[in-house]
Amino acid sequence: MQNLTQDGQQLVNNLSRKYNLSFDAVMHMLIAVNNGAGSMAQFNCPELGGGGQWMRGGMTMVGDMFNYGLKNTVDNLCNELANGLVNFQVFVPIPQGTPGSNQWWPGDLGQPFSSGAQNNIRYAVFPNRLAVELNGQVTVYNTLDNNISGVSQQQGGDSSLTFSSQYGTIAVNSLPIVSGVGIAPAPQRNFAEPTLNNDAQANNNQTSSHSVQTNNAPQSNTSLPSSTSIDETLQIIEKLAKLKDAGAISENEYNSKKTELLNRI
Repeated sequence: MQNLTQDGQQLVNNLSRKYNLSFDAVMHMLIAVNNGAGSMAQFNCPELGGGGQWMRGGMTMVGDMFNYGLKNTVDNLCNELANGLVNFQVFVPIPQGTPGSNQWWPGDLGQPFSSGAQNNIRYAVFPNRLAVELNGQVTVYNTLDNNISGVSQQQGGDSSLTFSSQYGTIAVNSLPIVSGVGIAPAPQRNFAEPTLNNDAQANNNQTSSHSVQTNNAPQSNTSLPSSTSIDETLQIIEKLAKLKDAGAISENEYNSKKTELLNRI
């Protein structure tokens, strides 16, 4: 956990007294607001009704959904914490690229044009790169030719991420890893990378390949040599997208085959 400056310590103590909350509860919310860049927070604080979400100028959600007094408390507290983060040096500075820092991504990536946090995951989007921090470990992905317009975490408490691009919704774990350990694919998700250890899923993949071939997809779409270039792979994906739009293959078949092609780059 980051250490507080004197101003940060005073901010937490003052808000703790003002809202009759423990120091730990206010500290939990401060970290959540900080992780959300001062504009949002996802939290799980027993003193504030358990799990909830706050968005500046937007909706506030708490576990006790009809407790409007609690919602008002959370909204006011988060707004004051966000203002404190802007007006004071709340945390002792940590060098860029260090886990726990506001700028936790590798320094050579520069400044992101988009960043955010959901639960225990933070992400930042750069030209041709996507940095993801999970439990203090940072992974950098090559986004290829995807124009990322949004990143989202799947419901259910797992650590899977997807992003939206001009090609639709794509699993982050399908991207090539530039550095780091990566994020494991979520089980039993149609959009996730197939688990090759599961015989049933392997059979499904074979069925998907057969379906693509019987719908007049080019043979090169289903059998790529290891030396295939990125450009050729992207051209094949574009052809698959046209087949999907024409109804020749299903959405699941398209996503499965696209994931397979990207993993071969």
